[in-house]
Amino acid sequence: MSVETHPADSITDEVSTWLTGEFASMLPASDITAIVRSARTDLEGQIVPEAMGEMLHRLARFRVLRTLERS
Repeated sequence: MSVETHPADSITDEVSTWLTGEFASMLPASDITAIVRSARTDLEGQIVPEAMGEMLHRLARFRVLRTLERS
């Protein structure tokens, strides 16, 4: 996934789409989107912009998995 050159909203949408495709059978798409948006907010200003795509994907995927473990 190469998202580092996309605008912020595009990165968030791409990661949401990617993770929804991976976890849709286990978690509603709206929950996945909320997790990605929350992760995006947490990362904003904390990392270099060029790393946002990869770091957002990693953090959001971790949080999705953690959510599934709690279910």
